[in-house]
Amino acid sequence: MARSWKTLLIYHIMDQAMIRCAKVHLRGRLLDIGCGTKPYKVTLQRFLTEYVGLDREQPFNQAAEIDLVGTAYNIPADSASFDSVISTAALEHLEDPERAIRECNRVLKHGGVAVYTVPFFWHLHAEPWDYYRFTKYGLKHLFEKVGFDVLEVNALSGFWVTFATMFCYYLDRLNRGPLRYVPIIPAVGVTVQGLAYLFERIDKAEQWTWMYEVVARKK
Repeated sequence: MARSWKTLLIYHIMDQAMIRCAKVHLRGRLLDIGCGTKPYKVTLQRFLTEYVGLDREQPFNQAAEIDLVGTAYNIPADSASFDSVISTAALEHLEDPERAIRECNRVLKHGGVAVYTVPFFWHLHAEPWDYYRFTKYGLKHLFEKVGFDVLEVNALSGFWVTFATMFCYYLDRLNRGPLRYVPIIPAVGVTVQGLAYLFERIDKAEQWTWMYEVVARKK
């Protein structure tokens, strides 16, 4: 999920959610599983002593900034070697999410906190490596099963933000030919996101969220 005019609103929401988590839960040495371009490093590093990015040898994004080459199933690190873990919009790309969460639990210190963001409503992407969407009940089950205490499962949006974002992604399909040289479509998309932000403050129907945020502590 790259930062662009299509994702202005959801990245604003994600940045605020991550800062809130960092202030309360994240500390010390942090591992970013499926780090890609490390979109949250600048946001989070002031709360940490070290920010370590893990991604596979051939990441989805060729501009990835990788410190550790590995997978969510096989993290090249000792057990209990990280104080905190984040993983943003990556769990849906794993064939065996339970195994990945179990490996996260292994590398966390006791009392360490993992923060995952996981989609509920989202279009197919990074095909064919797009396997799952998750409900808040399924997420709580998965994390508790492998030995976490689930502290929070938060819906990051309601209907309006989800609708506006999906509308912008669809609208971008029309942004070709001569239209690419006149920013009409991005302007429409940004306007729709601004309206969605206002509408969401009036009515946040969380059952339509695009993304959940899970905060879980290792027992």
